[in-house]
Amino acid sequence: QVQLVESGGGLVQSGGSLRLSCTASGIIGSISAMGWYRQAPGKQRELVARITSRGSTTYVDSVKGRFTISRGNAKNTVYLQMNSLKPEDTAVYYCNVESLYINWGQGTQVTVSS
Repeated sequence: QVQLVESGGGLVQSGGSLRLSCTASGIIGSISAMGWYRQAPGKQRELVARITSRGSTTYVDSVKGRFTISRGNAKNTVYLQMNSLKPEDTAVYYCNVESLYINWGQGTQVTVSS
């Protein structure tokens, strides 16, 4: 059974930091990439950051220089360090794991107050 367990969301003031974690288990096939997406109310889900099995990273322009994606030593965990948070970062953040299938976490709420 595939499980993506996310943690680290919450409420933070503008300029603050949060660190999201996602640990995957039961993934079918090799993991080719892991990432974080977010969806704000009334908006489409968008890619925030993605890291491949070789360590190549991609970020949406709005978070470059503020967010950092990384993987744990066990390679089934992905982190998103979010610094200098802004109210427009408020959204539900979803962990995504690419293997034989596309796997999604249940989402964790990040709220940034002004």
